[in-house]
Amino acid sequence: MEQIARADIAAFTSGDSGLANAMIEQSGVRVGGERRRGRAAGINPAGRFEAIRRDVFDDGWNTLEDLPPFKTEVQAEKPRTIITRNESPDISFDRSINPYRGCEHGCVYCFARPTHGYMGLSAGLDFESKLFSKPDAAKLLERELGKEGYQPKTIAIGTNTDPYQPIEKQYRIMREVLEVLEAHDHPVGIVTKSALVTRDADILGRMAEKGLAKVAFSVTSLDRRLARTMEPRAATPTRRLEAMKALAGAGIPVSVMVAPVVPGLTDHEVERILESAEAMGAREAGYIILRLPLEVSPIFKDWLLRHYPDRYRHVMSLVRSMREGKDYDASWGTRMKGTGPYAWQIGRRFEIAARRLGLNRSKLTLRTDLFKPPVRAGEQLMLL
Repeated sequence: MEQIARADIAAFTSGDSGLANAMIEQSGVRVGGERRRGRAAGINPAGRFEAIRRDVFDDGWNTLEDLPPFKTEVQAEKPRTIITRNESPDISFDRSINPYRGCEHGCVYCFARPTHGYMGLSAGLDFESKLFSKPDAAKLLERELGKEGYQPKTIAIGTNTDPYQPIEKQYRIMREVLEVLEAHDHPVGIVTKSALVTRDADILGRMAEKGLAKVAFSVTSLDRRLARTMEPRAATPTRRLEAMKALAGAGIPVSVMVAPVVPGLTDHEVERILESAEAMGAREAGYIILRLPLEVSPIFKDWLLRHYPDRYRHVMSLVRSMREGKDYDASWGTRMKGTGPYAWQIGRRFEIAARRLGLNRSKLTLRTDLFKPPVRAGEQLMLL
């Protein structure tokens, strides 16, 4: 982390991104390209709660070439509960479910990366390759929905890690969760970057008919090359748009999240993304400005230096102009949209484009009055 910080300061003050790049290479923090093929992060720093820091470096014997590439590993996690509660005043939901911890999509900007520190793992390459599944999620959900006094509200899924990341094809935890929600007529809102969501169009379609489901697709860029480097194992932008069209055609309400908007890199695409999504059936839209909390900042900056060194200084200058001079400001109310003239400009552009396209004319509120709680153990079934 310190080497990255020194490189960043040197590059930002001198305007020489090549100097910063060289300093990172010499520091030994960066992981070799062959070992991280297909991954976005270029570093794997120790978790922030670890007492000991270990850095891999070349000792002159070329032993780094013998290290194996980062392969996806999945461990089972056995949480006691599956519904996560929050009281954040600037988000629209108070409960969510995360079927997986870590995300193979590997989006370099993902604000969820620091959560891997709670597992003693890195927010870098570990977050993309050392994953945790929650095989008991559906059973836990059934139990929690049946607790006395439970009041239904929309459960958000995909707000931390993507429920339709590649390993869902094998584990099918998200589908099991949807089956429970459908059985009890409980509302759900999904956010994803994956076309795999179309697999569950049957369940989502039935729920949507009752006003119980909606799906938002996160689209960062329509540039396939940029998307491939920034979010390497997510569906291509074209496939996301096609999935959006498929769900809309099945009667499932869909929306688009232009997220994150990366100033100086993707912000020029805001209007194009909205136009493309509206053509595919989206009726609502939102946006979020790039967030770089904790370990995400050095991971993103290392990626920026590797892929867009000529834009490094400009992008980081714009980021800081929207974050009170810092890489990130977590203040409620402004953390999603940023502050300052540049953030204001992005917001107005988004609003004008959305209004022109007829997006957000009305906001869909999912129903909660249909909820049927599970029968608790020992409780007598009601007679018809």
